[in-house]
Amino acid sequence: MLTEKDIEQIQSYGLTINQVVKQIETFSKGIPFADVVTTATVGNGIQKLSEGEQQELESYYDRKKGKLEIVKFVPASGAATRMFKFLHEFIDKYDPEKEKFRDYVKLNGNSDLLTFFNSTGEFAFINSVRKAIRKNYPEYKKSSKGQRYHYFAKAILKSDGLNFGNLPKGLIPFHKYKKYATTAFEEQLYESAFYAAANDDVYLHFTFSEKHLDTFKKEFAKIKGRVERKTKKKIHISYSFQKKSTNTIAVTSENKPFRNEKDRLVFRPSGHGALLENLNEIDADIVFIKNIDNVAAQEYVEEIATQKKILAGKLLSLQRKIFAYLQELQGEISLEKMKEIQSFIWNEMEVKDLPNGITGTFNFLNRPLRVCGVVENTGEPGGGPFWVKDSEGKVSLQIVEKSQIDLSDTHQSSIISEATHFNPVDIVCGLRDFEGNKFDLGDYTDPNAGFISKKSENGSAIKALELPGLWNGAMAKWNTVFVEVPAITFNPVKTVNDLLKKQHRPNA
Repeated sequence: MLTEKDIEQIQSYGLTINQVVKQIETFSKGIPFADVVTTATVGNGIQKLSEGEQQELESYYDRKKGKLEIVKFVPASGAATRMFKFLHEFIDKYDPEKEKFRDYVKLNGNSDLLTFFNSTGEFAFINSVRKAIRKNYPEYKKSSKGQRYHYFAKAILKSDGLNFGNLPKGLIPFHKYKKYATTAFEEQLYESAFYAAANDDVYLHFTFSEKHLDTFKKEFAKIKGRVERKTKKKIHISYSFQKKSTNTIAVTSENKPFRNEKDRLVFRPSGHGALLENLNEIDADIVFIKNIDNVAAQEYVEEIATQKKILAGKLLSLQRKIFAYLQELQGEISLEKMKEIQSFIWNEMEVKDLPNGITGTFNFLNRPLRVCGVVENTGEPGGGPFWVKDSEGKVSLQIVEKSQIDLSDTHQSSIISEATHFNPVDIVCGLRDFEGNKFDLGDYTDPNAGFISKKSENGSAIKALELPGLWNGAMAKWNTVFVEVPAITFNPVKTVNDLLKKQHRPNA
């Protein structure tokens, strides 16, 4: 079915014909749902640390970090489009010449609009919006309320205004201080200085969209001095882009390659699982992973940083024992020592299916390690910690997204409804083995943990394939430990109105 032009196009993405054929086969075969056995809870897969344990782990990390290579990895290519979804709809659907604002809200039942327009003075970008309005809409003050709101929304989103509709979320002003406003990007830099610094140097790696690179570079040049003066740390950033070779082919509802109006195959980004390749290029002892929009006003940062250091201390504490055991497993080892190692794996690593024999135990321990902070359920969307059975019948702790679960199965659905915690993407990773060599992270994925979604391309229905998520299937064969962390560590901005919450309002 593939023409010479198709093959050229496939190769231009860095893909092989065999890879594309396998992707098409995946659409036909389908991807099996995750087999969730039970939810992870405190005492059954989730560790709740005492105050003494937390202090000990924080202190341990502080003592060790000076000799470590530490990087904070921040996925930052996400667009702000969803953040302003209800404003986009308002601009498109509301005609101030034909309808009063209150009638529009009543008809559409959009309470988000009322919340937003009743709170405009609270947002960090308010002064920039007013400036754009003065420039573009001189008739603003004489207009009706509905017309003013329409102008206000356009000043925020349109290209002749602030253009937030086309910016990445990381470059939207989040927090309003007395003398300046800060973006999520700046807050990530500031926060990192409190826990990801070694010898006064802080290294961060961002995954940008290539088209936004120059804008991020300009923003960094503008804010670098301010952050370094406030934190007394030297900030270093690096960046990478989602590789074209991780794109996946789109197909029709009949699982045939979809072609656009130019008769070209359509390839789509394959979700955050594609970033495994970017993470795999990071060479460091410890990597913190955190989403770009999960930040808080600076008065909360020290409390948040303490929790990050506790997770890192937990990882280092586990690594110390794992590395010592791996050294011992290379030589003569007593039955008593094997029992000690098995007990460690059962009790401290929360593993129910213990590995067999010396070789099996060595191979089990010699894998990438992650300590994941999990937060008590508050109804937030997203995945959570579960005990999951794999295709070989082995049960392990995994982060699972709802899209991976067959919700039409009443048993599986009931397990999900009982979940006590969710995944805020608060992860500390150990990417080197006991000899200091970097793991090849591609060896520790579950290719069956991706999912197929329904999308549209220029009005046509298509099917898209997402790779196993970065913290789901992409890390399925890592050693995983879940630790409960407080809600203060999780402050995502999914919609612009989230910026009205206390944690996003300095000194509120």
